[in-house]
Amino acid sequence: MEKPTRIAILPSPVMGHINPLVEFTKRLVAHHNLAVTFIVPTIGSPSKTLKQVLQTLPPGADVVYLPPVSVDGKTTSAKPEAHVSLAIKLSLSPVREVIKSLKASSKLVALVLDPFGADAFGVAKEFDILSYIFFIVSATALCLSFELPNLDKTVSGEFRDMKEPLKLPGCVPVQGRDLMEPIQDRSDDAYKMILNQSKSFFFVDGIILNSFLGFEEEAIQALLKEEPGKPAVYPVGPLIRMGMTDTVEESYECLTWLDNQPSKSVLFISFGSGGTLSCDQTKEIALGLELSGQRFLWVLRSPNNEKSNANFLSAESFEDPFPFLPKGFLERVKGRGLVVSSWAPQAQVLSHGSTGGFLSHCGWNSILESVVHGVPLIAWPLYAEHKMNAVLFTESVKVALRPKESGNGVVSCEEVSRVVGSLMEGEEGKRIRQRMEELKEAAAKTLGEDGCSSKALSKLVGIWKKRAISC
Repeated sequence: MEKPTRIAILPSPVMGHINPLVEFTKRLVAHHNLAVTFIVPTIGSPSKTLKQVLQTLPPGADVVYLPPVSVDGKTTSAKPEAHVSLAIKLSLSPVREVIKSLKASSKLVALVLDPFGADAFGVAKEFDILSYIFFIVSATALCLSFELPNLDKTVSGEFRDMKEPLKLPGCVPVQGRDLMEPIQDRSDDAYKMILNQSKSFFFVDGIILNSFLGFEEEAIQALLKEEPGKPAVYPVGPLIRMGMTDTVEESYECLTWLDNQPSKSVLFISFGSGGTLSCDQTKEIALGLELSGQRFLWVLRSPNNEKSNANFLSAESFEDPFPFLPKGFLERVKGRGLVVSSWAPQAQVLSHGSTGGFLSHCGWNSILESVVHGVPLIAWPLYAEHKMNAVLFTESVKVALRPKESGNGVVSCEEVSRVVGSLMEGEEGKRIRQRMEELKEAAAKTLGEDGCSSKALSKLVGIWKKRAISC
């Protein structure tokens, strides 16, 4: 039997990056008969959650876990982006050995890299295979990545102090303070790593983008415009996680609870796999939800007063989060509100008929899930590129409301109540809901047989299979 065309994928060991790559793999195997090998770097032992997600890969895809590495003492940066990027860099030697073995035993034609793993594109060149970046966030963020080397040369001082908004091709203007968080301190190792990654994007054979024309049309059209020295861009999204990988009893409890709520009446609140709030903000959200009178399902994590991304490298709360709620809160909202610890089956919650809104940290995976299921948003950005996303959703695509912070940087309970009520029952919420329904239809269409994203993926696979003929 003839060997199938094979690609290798080098992800970063972060759940928000792993999930879309798993869905990408499922489409490659199911629709294009490709073989896929995941080469997974690890900081310490692979987490239970990571293993569970990778176990959902279909036959035709396999996983190689690389030896664990330690980044302790190897960077001065406290930012998790720097730690992840360094972990992949420290794993390049075993990556090279895996690629060497795959090249000798199969029709390996391409290496698909996480943005944090851009340093590995040299391994692809070494073994004469194609290299691609799987860009896991927005087209707007990709436009910024292409522009960053130029900004580094032309802007003095910190980007957050820029007096004029940054105008990128096809994108809504963005204030410097709203640009992605890892580039806000240009003396930090994280900035230097992001800058080097952005420079390396110009040397890969293509960039696979988890977005779609119907969502970010002007930005993607700008990216698709051919320019000397710029790689081809393939918008193949929205690729989102659809199925459950856990059977935690509490997870089923929240779905059962949703079954007993009125249609589109529940606000789902989750800050992603990495996001954390301060103690004060946790209490203000609780009091605001109580004040609003709206139904809600809240995925609660233990707060952290120092970092908004304290769980970036962990999928669980560090301690029991319930004692941080206001005294008597759970009893007062019993019946119309449900609070669960650490995790809920987000895809199932967003697709449930009782879910009518989503208060989100604006992580790209969560936003795409919301779009696919047609659920309107409250934008509550925390870290990474989330502030850029919030600008996109509120000012350009217009599918989200955004609460206003008070002078101390905390959103008050009164403001929480106001914005929740506006989304769930107000006229502005109705307009956003209609816009989300339009995007839901566009998302389904683009992934259909004749959709733009399906055609982009077929074009890419055609390049790989043509390459395999000579293997």
